Amino acid sequence: MTIVVTGSIATDYLMVFPGRFADQLMEGKLDKVSLSFLADELEIRRGGVAANIAYGLGCLGHAPVLVGSVGADFAEYGTWLADHNVNTDHVRYSTTRHTAKFLCTTDTAHNQIATFYAGAMDEAREIELAPILAGLADPLVVVSPNDPDAMLRHTTDCRELGVPFVADPSQQLARMTGEDIRELVDGAAYLFTNEYERTLLTYKTGWADDDVLDRVGTWVTTRGRLGASIESCERATVIVPVVTPAGGTEPTGVGDAFRAGFLAGIARRFDQERSAQLGCMLATLVLETIGTQEYRIVPETFVERISSTYGPAAGAAAQSYLDNTLVKESA
Repeated sequence: MTIVVTGSIATDYLMVFPGRFADQLMEGKLDKVSLSFLADELEIRRGGVAANIAYGLGCLGHAPVLVGSVGADFAEYGTWLADHNVNTDHVRYSTTRHTAKFLCTTDTAHNQIATFYAGAMDEAREIELAPILAGLADPLVVVSPNDPDAMLRHTTDCRELGVPFVADPSQQLARMTGEDIRELVDGAAYLFTNEYERTLLTYKTGWADDDVLDRVGTWVTTRGRLGASIESCERATVIVPVVTPAGGTEPTGVGDAFRAGFLAGIARRFDQERSAQLGCMLATLVLETIGTQEYRIVPETFVERISSTYGPAAGAAAQSYLDNTLVKESA
């Protein structure tokens, strides 16, 4: 299976506010908010949902095809991704705009306030998938947050070409209309949301949970410290707990890493529960690391932690997976 990851490619500016946003929000004054949060930490990192997912897949031994739109400032970032087994041949370069920027502040309760500058991402709607997919064996297309018109075009292309796709609307749910969300989700092999996005999706589409499940193959919902749920019409719901983090926690990119691990397992014919376990382990590595693409996979520790959380059989499956697929890190 070849995984094609479409979506945002960005530079992340990650800040930490040493307090709680909620303490600064005054009841009865929320219609006129004017706040400035003094952050005491700043990290500048590579990011973007599609790039994060592709990076995780690359680290797990796949050669994902990254599809998105960037600016001329992407050259160094592109080399980094290529060095981690990501195919960047189909990334589109804008002649007038910078690569997208993500500015995010996290408080001590792990709440986040973020601003996203789209930049070159707005031109992703010009990308046609048919020529990219034509030469790929058994493709699966991930439609992650991107220019909304690009997301809809990609799902339309997949339906017309008969190529299975993953709907991952994520942050763009807030911007898209209910009609657009219904168009994006309908017919997806997999749908990814977190708990808040799940509620927003059903509210804006007017669909109940069962209506969504009637329209997708599998619905995966990440639930923070409670792990992830896997639902479909054909099987009972499976709940997969998290792998407990060993150190500090910075949540940016955790969901992207989960998706990368889950899809890596699916591509290697793991069942969905085993795939989610792989996703939870990768998500914890990101949670323990500042930056969305700064984690490293140490096979012995990776397997040990999966075995400790999910049992010896899960550890043996992870060991077999890594023995056959893991890309060795260069010095």
